[in-house]
Amino acid sequence: MRLPRTRPRSLAGQLFAMQVVLIAAVVAGCAVFAYVSGSAQAEETAARQVRVAALAVADSPSVREAIRTPDPSAVLQPYAERVREDTGIAFVTIMDTERVRWTHPDTSQIGDTFLGNTAKALRGQTFTETYTGTLGPSIRVVTPIRDNGRIVGLVSAGITVDRVSSQVREQLGALALAAGGALALGGIGTYVINARLRRHTHGMNAAELSRLHDYHQATLHAVREGLLMLDGRRRIALINDAGRELLGLEPDTEAVGRTVDELALPAPLTGALLASEARVDELHLTADRVIVVNTRPVVGGERRGTVVTLRDHTELQALSGELDSERGFTQALRSQAHEAANRLHTVVSLIELGRVEEAVDFATAELELAQVLTDRVVGAVEEPVLAALLLGKAAQANERGVELVLAEDSLIDDGALPDSLAQRDLVTILGNLIDNAVDAASEAPEDAKESGAAVPSPRTAGGPAGRARVTVTALADERELLLRVADTGAGIGPEAADEVFRRGWSTHGAGRGLGLALVRQAAHRNGGTVELDAGPDGGARFTVRLPLGDRTAGSAAGVRAKEVTA
Repeated sequence: MRLPRTRPRSLAGQLFAMQVVLIAAVVAGCAVFAYVSGSAQAEETAARQVRVAALAVADSPSVREAIRTPDPSAVLQPYAERVREDTGIAFVTIMDTERVRWTHPDTSQIGDTFLGNTAKALRGQTFTETYTGTLGPSIRVVTPIRDNGRIVGLVSAGITVDRVSSQVREQLGALALAAGGALALGGIGTYVINARLRRHTHGMNAAELSRLHDYHQATLHAVREGLLMLDGRRRIALINDAGRELLGLEPDTEAVGRTVDELALPAPLTGALLASEARVDELHLTADRVIVVNTRPVVGGERRGTVVTLRDHTELQALSGELDSERGFTQALRSQAHEAANRLHTVVSLIELGRVEEAVDFATAELELAQVLTDRVVGAVEEPVLAALLLGKAAQANERGVELVLAEDSLIDDGALPDSLAQRDLVTILGNLIDNAVDAASEAPEDAKESGAAVPSPRTAGGPAGRARVTVTALADERELLLRVADTGAGIGPEAADEVFRRGWSTHGAGRGLGLALVRQAAHRNGGTVELDAGPDGGARFTVRLPLGDRTAGSAAGVRAKEVTA
């Protein structure tokens, strides 16, 4: 039969057992030390006590006078007993130089020979010894009695070892009581502390805690979702590698212990991290990324901190933008197909009416209008992604009554753009700028009518006079790529020039205002700049410059908003 496997004792239980043993060992050691030192001190005190008594008797004039009498015992015995009782010692023995006793607590021992050493005393010395006499083992002092410099007798005063031991035992009882109290108090304190430790460690043992720590560290480093934990004072208590990457923190930056305000994050993101209420799937921008932020306060009677999760939304946002562009292309193609069908019916009808020359002129004019922009784009922009984007955006703009024009000085040779310049960033930058310009140009006349302002009259650049227009410049040289988009819209006022690149800024209401923020982010990611000023046709003009040499992303990046003139 297999015995059930017992679970190792918890860490709190192990510490409790160790602490109890340690306290017991310390208390026992202190008790032994106190006993040994108390015994030595008791023996020293007893020796000092009997020495004082012996010297006092030897120096007494009455003792010297009694020795001169024919019967010294008659006078010295009562005196010695009185001294013994007054001092609390075991015996006071007075003897002659031949060691014959004159006094003794047991009167039957008077006249017998003293049991002990007297040689040193006969030489004039006072000494202490432990010797077994008629009363048992005793600590005794022997000293000479002098009369006019001559030794006429000896005095021995002593206390039995049993009496000293009894005194030590009395002290040991009090010591044992104190040691027991200390042990009980230490045990109770240890139990209380370990009970709290058991609650905090959830009853786990050392191996389980070590394994949990290893799993915890492995999980933090392995998970690709950013994790950030803030304490009650809004200081960073924990952050994993993905969190550092998403927030743009350097690997060697010591983030733990710092407040969120010290991380130099964008103000909206800092506000979301410091918010006291929970945040769910909020979209925020850093210098290089689009991240989704979720926060939840940790509450247990009081605010203890905040748990923050961060998800990288950059790629998804780019894909969403590309999907929106594709959807726009599809709608434009559908409209173009419908328009082409109408034009084809017109040509067929003109032929059926016998007006062949007019049908040919009509068809040729439509082909020329469509081919002019295609030839211009293909001839100037040999980068296929940008060329396809411009042609698609031109079709979309045409559906909204806006003419998209490629500036005469545009030129991007094949191979001019390095592989390090991501095509997705180019689509993000140019696509969002053209979309915003088309929106502004298509709405400008209506806005101008409502406000009573004069509508800007665009220059003649291949389109009918008064038609809304967006002008795109794409130019690459050895040093940088220039992308410029200008429109014939109402422009951007000076008061909004500083806010235009902030996420959420839009003239179209809530839920918009992400495009220009993404433009700035893509430019920053590639070490470029974004400039805003007034266009030649009265609208806004955005200029993006991306370096084509060695790029130092971030340090040279920035946004400059020039003063917009009306």
